Amino acid sequence: MHAHASLTEVFVAALITAIFTGFGAIPFFFVKQMSRRWLGLANAIAAGLMLAASFSLIYQGFAESWLRTSLGVLAGLVFIALSRGLLSHAGDHEHPHAHGPAALALGTVSRAEATKMILIVGVMTLHSFAEGVGVGVAFGGGEAFGALITASIAFHNIPEGLAISLVLVPRGVSAWRAVLWSVFSSLPQPLMAVPAFLFVETFRPILPAGLGFAAGAMIWMCVAELLPEAYEDSGSSNAVAITVTLAVVLLMVFQGLMGM
Repeated sequence: MHAHASLTEVFVAALITAIFTGFGAIPFFFVKQMSRRWLGLANAIAAGLMLAASFSLIYQGFAESWLRTSLGVLAGLVFIALSRGLLSHAGDHEHPHAHGPAALALGTVSRAEATKMILIVGVMTLHSFAEGVGVGVAFGGGEAFGALITASIAFHNIPEGLAISLVLVPRGVSAWRAVLWSVFSSLPQPLMAVPAFLFVETFRPILPAGLGFAAGAMIWMCVAELLPEAYEDSGSSNAVAITVTLAVVLLMVFQGLMGM
């Protein structure tokens, strides 16, 4: 093994990447009200950020194995589509203001809105498993390389926290809760970083599939949930298209500046 970092250092580094996700909710401490049009554009921004992140994950996976990445995308698609169906079916048997899966303590919202919030947090949490493996594998290649990847993922997590908050806050979730849910979505990173660091050769082959899996689920979420609502609420397909494209470019520039 070429790594010189300790298990504690790897865990703390990955925990820092999770905490950075919460920074994405900071703008919502200053924005208290949002019109329906702006809610639609918020969904468009979230969709653009998630789409850009999805193809970034696919690009990273292709560097290791295009086949495993592609199979991972298909698996992610099947998983999230089935999960959406199961959540909808479970919600049909619950009162709209129940305290079960339909509510998830996210505030007094409709069943459909609660399902959407569960999905966005769930999808981003799934994607964090792959990033946690990435941190651990990186530290397995050396402490300096691990620190570089950790810093890149930490800053990359900020717009991901923003994407989560853009879906949660307009639906009644407080800014503080958005911070907590954003950090929660990234907790798999420290949990997966340590075993990936300990067993680099075991985890490295599954990393492309994990990246593809997360990307497939995120793409589905954008197309099936966020974009339709963005079109409906904004009332302008042109505004949505422009907003999505600008969000994609924003994340591309951000990743370019971070050297990712």
